[in-house]
Amino acid sequence: MLFYFIAGLVLVLDQAAKWIVRTHMELGETIPFWSPHVQFVYYENSGAAFSLFQGYGHYFAIVAVLFIAAVFYYRRQGRIRGPLLEAASGFLVGGAAGNGIDRAIYHQVTDFLVFGENGGILNLADLAINAGGLLLAVYLLWDYVRSRIARRSF
Repeated sequence: MLFYFIAGLVLVLDQAAKWIVRTHMELGETIPFWSPHVQFVYYENSGAAFSLFQGYGHYFAIVAVLFIAAVFYYRRQGRIRGPLLEAASGFLVGGAAGNGIDRAIYHQVTDFLVFGENGGILNLADLAINAGGLLLAVYLLWDYVRSRIARRSF
């Protein structure tokens, strides 16, 4: 249940934020928010992370679908269990779906968040993917430590 809640919430918030940016800002417009820490800048990225592979973004929609299908497959197999993995996979799927929808419909992703003076530009789906990756890393570290302790007990 946690998986679906997080994935759905991420998807809705991401798409709503992107819609607000697309309808209320001009492309390239900058709105200082908590300067110099955070600002809103409307940018359309037709590539991948760090603006790599410009013009090939629609192919990443296929990657998003395959990734989401893989997560559902592993959930069905029972390999994704426990609140930490549920949350991690929820963030990852919600973020992949949010950016995948943009790529499928617009052939580009709406980015609007800049952190710091020279930070990269991203969106809520990107933040969710980062959060999911971090939670997955925490789970893997925790699982490793737990298995090492279990081996010492024998």
